[in-house]
Amino acid sequence: MTTTIDLRELPARLEEALAIVSSGREVILTDGATPRVRMLPCGEQQPRVPGMHAGAFQVAADFDAPLPDDFWAGQE
Repeated sequence: MTTTIDLRELPARLEEALAIVSSGREVILTDGATPRVRMLPCGEQQPRVPGMHAGAFQVAADFDAPLPDDFWAGQE
């Protein structure tokens, strides 16, 4: 079930909105009749897997080279 709250009512109903989202349901914040924000509960983050995208990018050979003086002067 989705609960809809107008943005103007949110300061007075913030705790209610957070309780709804914490229980696993969603809250839609509207500006009049226009939906603006969809609040969802945060899901559990999956652990990162090292080496998952091996070879996906290559570091340029000059990556560690000093930047030119005109870069620091803002004259790209």
